[in-house]
Amino acid sequence: DNQGTVPIPAASLTKIATTLAALATWEPNHRFETLIGWRGRFDASSGVIDGDLVIEGANDPLFVWEEAIALGNTLQAVGVKRVTGDLIIANGFNMNFETSPAKSGLLLKQALNASDWDYEVEVAYQTLGAGTSTPQIQIDGVVKATVSSQKNSVSGWLVRHESLPMVAILKAMNIYSNNPMAEQMANAVGGPRAVISKVETVADVTPGEIQLINGSGLGEANQISPKASVLMMQKIQEILRSQNYTISDIFPVTGADGGTIADRALPANSVVKTGRLAVVSALAGVLPTQDKGLVWFSLINYGNGLEALRSRQDQILAALEQQWGKASGIPPELQTTVVIGQAPYRFGSPERNLPIIQP
Repeated sequence: DNQGTVPIPAASLTKIATTLAALATWEPNHRFETLIGWRGRFDASSGVIDGDLVIEGANDPLFVWEEAIALGNTLQAVGVKRVTGDLIIANGFNMNFETSPAKSGLLLKQALNASDWDYEVEVAYQTLGAGTSTPQIQIDGVVKATVSSQKNSVSGWLVRHESLPMVAILKAMNIYSNNPMAEQMANAVGGPRAVISKVETVADVTPGEIQLINGSGLGEANQISPKASVLMMQKIQEILRSQNYTISDIFPVTGADGGTIADRALPANSVVKTGRLAVVSALAGVLPTQDKGLVWFSLINYGNGLEALRSRQDQILAALEQQWGKASGIPPELQTTVVIGQAPYRFGSPERNLPIIQP
């Protein structure tokens, strides 16, 4: 332990706090529900909405091209072919990690009509199952975004879209250290102050050892002590184990996941979260060993020469593994079942779009 209780800039170790706050707010299997309805008149026989198509968001941070294509196919299946009015984006809808609801709306409008697809959408489409339809929904009007809920103004509902479960969302967020996802997740919890409050309460972190200005870690004002990082990781493991998951289900595993650990020389099967700013290199997680079992650690370095710091962090963990022995296989406490892109955690799964037409 060296300066273990001193809060210092922790970069994306901040996402550990955001992750714990999310798990303290929602169950690991929680799904965000986005509602799609219409305002005006819907003639199912002709497939025309004489009015607006309304997207009522729910802070889903992992709505991507594949999700939009699958949603378009479901809308088409319930009879929607054309919208004479506008596309209304309401109440926390974001797509493709775009923080602007208006820009997210433009992306959704593009995805709903294959005639408007570009190369990027085509690439996403190719990841979907063979024989997947291509939606052809024409929206005549423009995209209009509002932060207010539109539930009281819709004429009826068409589809309820369910996100991937919380564990898969957190896994994707942490593997790639996705800043927009973390920001949206923290804001959905209630903002940085709410994240701090929840973390201090559930993980018994000493007040002052976590200081945040956002949920992603961008900026040196996000400061966390090494001890707080370890306490949060251990609490995350405790919560997940009680729900038949493990910490490996929401953080990258060396040797199994890529993302920010793709080029690290870390011991196999260690579960980690990385952090990096211009003068910050951080690494926290858990290392399985033969003699000591699970070893929890947090290394936060401040200074120049980030590549050298990263290399030294890797060397420290390798030395610990050598001293305490390499674990024989993956211990049960670190087994994982959440693999992004594989069933049941595939993007664009049609079964997560549920028709709910209500006149």
